[in-house]
Amino acid sequence: MKLMIRKDSKGTLTGYVPKKDLEEPIVAMANPGMWGGLVTLANGWQFDLPAMPADTALPITVEARRLTVAQESGD
Repeated sequence: MKLMIRKDSKGTLTGYVPKKDLEEPIVAMANPGMWGGLVTLANGWQFDLPAMPADTALPITVEARRLTVAQESGD
């Protein structure tokens, strides 16, 4: 799934899912450098990001794998 990652005007990392027209702050990262690990959006969606250099320029659109949760429906 395509995921655009950027910093907003306050410096907060956000994730935007174009397919769902959804933008949420990134509230948790498994890796301090973000890349190559899981990130969690404020709505609870989790994405497995590809491995990239820590100094990758933002904004960037990546192909990320969304992890599904059994309780979710309609996504």
